[in-house]
Amino acid sequence: MPKIKTHTGAKKRFKLSKSGKVIRAHANKTHRLNRKTTKRTRNLRKTTVADKTNVAQIKRLIPYK
Repeated sequence: MPKIKTHTGAKKRFKLSKSGKVIRAHANKTHRLNRKTTKRTRNLRKTTVADKTNVAQIKRLIPYK
């Protein structure tokens, strides 16, 4: 059985926590930041847990992480 290839886009965007949850970054942090409040841009720096509806697909894309 051959090894499964890791999706290169997904390995840059997601990582797994020790408990197996999928960690992702927030969106909307790249441009037009002057109209967003300082509190909002500060909170967008933090990571968050991916939604449970996407977890199975993401884990298939990064099988060896």
